[in-house]
Amino acid sequence: MKKEFNDTGLCVPNMHYMVNTSKQINEIFNNLIERGKYFTINRARQFGKTTTIFLLSEYLKKKHDYFVIRTSFEGIGDEIFKDAEEFSKHIVEIMVETLHATSLPESYDEKFTNETFKHLKTVTSLKILSRFITEFNQKLNKKVVLIIDEVDKSSNNQLFLNFLGMLRDKYLLRNEGSYYTFHSVILVGVQDIKTLKLKIRDGKEVKLNSPWNIAVDFEIDLSFKPDDIVTMLDDYTQDTGIKMDKKAISEKLYYYTSGYPYLVSKLCKFIDEKIITQRKAQNWYTDDVEIAYKLITAPDYQTTLFDSLFKNLQGYEELHKTVKYIVMGGLSLSYDTYDPIVNFGKIYGIFKNDNGICKIHNRIFEQRIYSYFITRTIRENALKQPNFHPDFYYKDELNLKFILQKFQQFMKENYSYKDEKFIERKGRLLFLSFLKPIINQRGYEFKEPTVADERRMDIVITFNQKRYVTELKIWRGAEYHKTGLQQLSDYLDIYSLKNGYLLIYDFNKNKQYKDEIIKFKDKEIFAVWV
Repeated sequence: MKKEFNDTGLCVPNMHYMVNTSKQINEIFNNLIERGKYFTINRARQFGKTTTIFLLSEYLKKKHDYFVIRTSFEGIGDEIFKDAEEFSKHIVEIMVETLHATSLPESYDEKFTNETFKHLKTVTSLKILSRFITEFNQKLNKKVVLIIDEVDKSSNNQLFLNFLGMLRDKYLLRNEGSYYTFHSVILVGVQDIKTLKLKIRDGKEVKLNSPWNIAVDFEIDLSFKPDDIVTMLDDYTQDTGIKMDKKAISEKLYYYTSGYPYLVSKLCKFIDEKIITQRKAQNWYTDDVEIAYKLITAPDYQTTLFDSLFKNLQGYEELHKTVKYIVMGGLSLSYDTYDPIVNFGKIYGIFKNDNGICKIHNRIFEQRIYSYFITRTIRENALKQPNFHPDFYYKDELNLKFILQKFQQFMKENYSYKDEKFIERKGRLLFLSFLKPIINQRGYEFKEPTVADERRMDIVITFNQKRYVTELKIWRGAEYHKTGLQQLSDYLDIYSLKNGYLLIYDFNKNKQYKDEIIKFKDKEIFAVWV
């Protein structure tokens, strides 16, 4: 069977090109499981959680003193949560089925399996289930590891929380002396189960402690670093004979994805199945990663990951507002996970910690969110659409000077001083909403938050293979203006360009709507004041 880059569900080594995560698996085993820890693996959707626990299970199965019970609460419906008896029998059933499916040494005779099976009829409550778990672990005489995937499906169910509370109590008793229970328990999901509260009764009263407060922090990084990505490209090149600069390409993949596992695989899949196929040349180049980036961030491209991203944005007003100010307004927000909005964004993979500052997790998310806000502005008729004019284009190039002049005219005619605060907050959004219909279908604009030296840059426009760098600034005096010119000059050097564009928002009462060509060092910068 031919291997492929996988973008759906579980990754399997003999079917898919995969990053070598043996280092992470060893780390999980040595630091957590071997020490008998209970923990949660909570990461955003499609962040490799299910693949990680699959590989971890396979790793543990090779160790003769371990026994793995793995299950998922996804797709089982609500029936088992109707009462304690149904739930308890379901847990016993999972354990029995695992026992039947596992090749045990001859020392474990059929009698043990049969006796375990009989408990399907006798376990009718959590209390009896607790005794069964003790007996099972004692008689099996192995280190039993329980892994439950998709626990989010049941995290708001009182019966499941009671089950976690029971496991917690058994864990504490085990640590006090010779008490038998699971050696390690792993709960897998998006939410951090440790933050759940256990109700005492059907009222508002809750315990201050979570039913899973015994779980240790899971601090192992599941994102892919450039060196990790190289291992997947090694597998691919050895299998296909295709040549590439693996180090450069892996760094470019990381640049756009920040190591988000699904996004790394998806970009590779685009290159393998679309880009090199269309050009009928098999070798990979770093520019292919940029092409793949444009494909995945195109406004009409949909994936379940983006569905989840925008569902969370549209469903939570405060998160929507915060993300908008970060992406469009350059808001600098402290990465404080005690702030519920920051924590929510972290849980769902939208935010990351960048030296103590809350940033959008990766450039793909940022560009897609950025495009979404521009499209919404246009749709909501927040401003009049510019009339298309032949002078917007010059031969096969974009006439950005003329576009900036028309935007200046638009601002002069449609916005007054009473709109000052609005313009200051949303100046970038106004310009991009003006620009997008002009370059739509023929060009592409993207917000480049950081470049080589990690300083801000506003907009890079590509149009017929040509790039235009445009910096947006608020007028704060001559010295600040000179600093802005230097910054733009540095940006132009990164892209080997000699011409740049500067859009200046001036909120002074006596301002002039003007434009001028500024000679700065070896650059020519066209500046427009609005």
